[in-house]
Amino acid sequence: MEILRSRRSDDGAGPSLSFYRSAPSLEVRLEQFELFAIDRLRVLKGISDGLSRGKRHEEMEKLVGDLWRANMRHQDPSEMINKDIISHFVLRLAYCRTEELRRWFLSMEITLFRHRFRAESPESQRTLMAEFNLPYKPISNVEYEAIKDKLVQVARCTGQSSNIDSTYFKAPFEEVPDLVGGRRVFLLKGFAYVPMNQVVSFVVHNFRSTLSKALVLTNRKWISTIREQEIDRLTPIIEALSTSYLGPDYSQPKEYAEISLKEINLLANSSFPLCMRHLFDKLKEDHHLKHGGRMQLAILLMGIGLKLDDALAFWKAEFSKKVGAERFDKEYAYGIRHNYGKEGKRTDYTPYSCQKIISSTPGIGDHHGCPYRHFSEENLRAALGKMGIGGRQMEDVMDKVRHRHYQLACTLTFEAIHNISCDSGINHPNQYFSESRKALQPENQQAS
Repeated sequence: MEILRSRRSDDGAGPSLSFYRSAPSLEVRLEQFELFAIDRLRVLKGISDGLSRGKRHEEMEKLVGDLWRANMRHQDPSEMINKDIISHFVLRLAYCRTEELRRWFLSMEITLFRHRFRAESPESQRTLMAEFNLPYKPISNVEYEAIKDKLVQVARCTGQSSNIDSTYFKAPFEEVPDLVGGRRVFLLKGFAYVPMNQVVSFVVHNFRSTLSKALVLTNRKWISTIREQEIDRLTPIIEALSTSYLGPDYSQPKEYAEISLKEINLLANSSFPLCMRHLFDKLKEDHHLKHGGRMQLAILLMGIGLKLDDALAFWKAEFSKKVGAERFDKEYAYGIRHNYGKEGKRTDYTPYSCQKIISSTPGIGDHHGCPYRHFSEENLRAALGKMGIGGRQMEDVMDKVRHRHYQLACTLTFEAIHNISCDSGINHPNQYFSESRKALQPENQQAS
């Protein structure tokens, strides 16, 4: 296993950088296997959210550093390197399985790697380049003196000091497309002369190439051997990671421990996210929901504090208008009690996260799922309009939808309705409800 130790880090002790060229030959407890991966996933999803929000370069640099420090520490400093390596390879397995997953993972890991490399001192960067065995060497003094005037001219034009470092590396121009496109390097005979403060460009280029190829190979190995060999042990963990919900547990309401049946209509209009509001409205309109819609709405209502007796009364009042009270008692009441852990296995269901709702596949006549993903543009615009979204705010939301940033679209909706910022982003319908109640009733927050 290739582990590359850096000479310095932003907190003084690790972590180390790696190209992750080969999987570690380490014994890992199953608990660590999953927990390490989840910690790294928090970092990558935080990066994704920051990029989706259009954060500036300096904001992203701070965000990535904060995310790494908050999630990738280890109580034993000597284990931080292993945590980095293990978590990367676990997520590589989880995200190698489809082209879309591979593309997302590659993009986030590149952003993370770029930040960590930039955080190193020039001396550490030189050492790391040597240890990475990259095919770039500093140009000789003779070559530097021959083109020094040109290098100084480029440095001045790009806002660098004229007293430039004499350490330059020569790389094929196609390996530094960002520097060439930004006219930040001197080109001669097909080569780009890259100053030490810009070497991250071709280091990242090589990292991207290495990881991209590795993901394809990992996918082949996953399909051919790993998936079946680990069907009873690792496979369920791996397949669940890419849709994992990483936020608080909303199976038991906390801030608002109970809601009454008489206030549910008011709460639906003021504090339900679009997915819950759509299901609620359809239930009121049709007096019925198919199984998927009933499950999604019922356990979301449970999560915001609707007690079992009130839940039975609520669903019976609506369904009885279509199927009658007797049929409701025979065919539907059991399912409501089952959701609350009073029937069957007697295990409470956990309210669905945004990721689970987004990944669902509603059929004809179904109303569950994520409206930002599953609605047509016309229907989505109409639904958002009923919530009071319009003008520039509507276009901002639709732009996120077109780029498939569905949770961010929901976050922008929340911010527009409540006129406040939600930096953490919306990751769960019950989080939306809880944050809405805090915003609309700040005195409750102070009293608690």
